[in-house]
Amino acid sequence: MKATYMYGSGDVRVENVSYPTILKPTDAVIRTVVACVCGSDLWDYYNFPAGRERVAKGHETLGLVEAVGADVKNFKPGDLVVVPFVASCGTCDFCQMGLQTSCRSIEFFGHDGGAALQAEAARIPHADGTMVKLPVAADSPLIPSLLTLSDVLCTGYHAAVTAGVRPGDTVTVIGDGAVGLSAVIGAKKKGAERIILVSRHEARSALGREYGATDIVTERDAEGIARIKDLTNGDGTHRVLEAVGTQSAIDMAIAVCRAGGSVGRVGAAQYQNVPLDFGTIMRNITVTGGVAPARHYIEELMPDILDGTINPGKMFDMTVGIDDIATGYKAMADRTAIKALVQF
Repeated sequence: MKATYMYGSGDVRVENVSYPTILKPTDAVIRTVVACVCGSDLWDYYNFPAGRERVAKGHETLGLVEAVGADVKNFKPGDLVVVPFVASCGTCDFCQMGLQTSCRSIEFFGHDGGAALQAEAARIPHADGTMVKLPVAADSPLIPSLLTLSDVLCTGYHAAVTAGVRPGDTVTVIGDGAVGLSAVIGAKKKGAERIILVSRHEARSALGREYGATDIVTERDAEGIARIKDLTNGDGTHRVLEAVGTQSAIDMAIAVCRAGGSVGRVGAAQYQNVPLDFGTIMRNITVTGGVAPARHYIEELMPDILDGTINPGKMFDMTVGIDDIATGYKAMADRTAIKALVQF
């Protein structure tokens, strides 16, 4: 089968590798219907560490079950499933509390030396604890939106949940990529009255408004901070959802957070220092967030997709085949695409 690997900065290749098989009785094998490129994939694309071996790419997929291990009880061949970005057992104490990304038996796709999820098929460990069955056909027009449940929609929602967005809140969303746009959806779902999206790209801003953003701030850094303060009578916003992961983004997030407010950070952090100096302490700001336990949110968010309340599939503004996946990476890196869908 064909699978995606990264060899260096800007060097994405598709290779023929062995088709996956059942290795453990708790495994399943799925044939991919759709996958996608994630914004977090771009960090390696921009700056692949020198001397590092090739890396199997992909952690978001939706597909049809082809085979299941002897201990798999909840799935059968032919089921259409969405797969969150880590495999989790579903039974340990962390999984039971909804923190599947801290599962005691966690497995990461592609870390065993095989292909990851930007591939024509995949082995899914802990199938019963990881996969979620979808109540639609593989040719449903909802497929792109349902794919967002594997990561990006749940990650944006996690920012809103951990920040504690409540009805009537004013929220700033920093980042207009797919995670930031998902954070707008999440803030709206949690009842935010006003959502300020930091975005300087017209198409992304327009989609953000469609998802619930009420204000667009095009400025960044000091100018952006001043603009948000102007919009909020100098106070800043109750909640800030940081969906970028850079030093400037977390600095801005804390600067525009209202006294007593909270910052939910879900951007893949490319920094080590968070500005929690005396001035920040005096404002009683909470900094929270982290990697999203996508598996925990899938059943909660899926009904909104099925009934048309939200349409996160609109974030996929580019579609490629597996042979052309490198063009999807490049378009996202060049910011000419928000998120690339890979159709199989």
